[in-house]
Amino acid sequence: MELILSNEQINNLKNSNILIVGIGGVGGACFEALVRLGIQNISIIDNDVFDISNLNRQLLSNINNIGHSKVLEAKLRGESINPSISIKTYEMFLNEANIGEIPISSFDYIIDCCDTITTKLLLIKYSLKYNINIISSMGTGNRLDASKLEITNIWKTNYDPVAKILRKLLRDNKINKKIPVLCSKEIPIKIHNRTPGSISLVPNVAGFLIANYVFSDIIHKGSDNNE
Repeated sequence: MELILSNEQINNLKNSNILIVGIGGVGGACFEALVRLGIQNISIIDNDVFDISNLNRQLLSNINNIGHSKVLEAKLRGESINPSISIKTYEMFLNEANIGEIPISSFDYIIDCCDTITTKLLLIKYSLKYNINIISSMGTGNRLDASKLEITNIWKTNYDPVAKILRKLLRDNKINKKIPVLCSKEIPIKIHNRTPGSISLVPNVAGFLIANYVFSDIIHKGSDNNE
């Protein structure tokens, strides 16, 4: 990276403290990208274990870690890439009752890749309370075209059932801030199942787009230009 980034930009990356909530398809890809970008301090939250159904799309899953904790497996992978990285793991379902166990105010960035809309709202509230940067992933299931993904603000999303519900909750809570979100312009495929279907392309590209957004924001922090 020394060939294309300044020492200041590299230091900004190394010194950033990032929280990722959800280490599944989107969150796992985002985690991998941020580790390889040189971010030294990452905290990850997820209460799930890898399942055989994850193999088709979740970057951190493999046949040998089925049944293993997602956050512990992510930590092992991150440390195998960068042995000096600091990865803090929280095996928990984040909610109002336990969010006090997380040092939220210490983070520079919150990356929301979880599936629970009430947790998404909770993270937005805390990001506003402590003036923390946040980006939230909307739905990536039941979609096939990764080129339809984009980062916009929550009030400009279309065709996304998750974003629709979250917008209502934000209005109900008198929150009208521009919240950056990753969403798809693709109309979801209708299926007769409450559990969305997914392929390898969409969630992983979504994770890398979020990582790109956070990376760009960090390296241009305090800069007057984008060179």
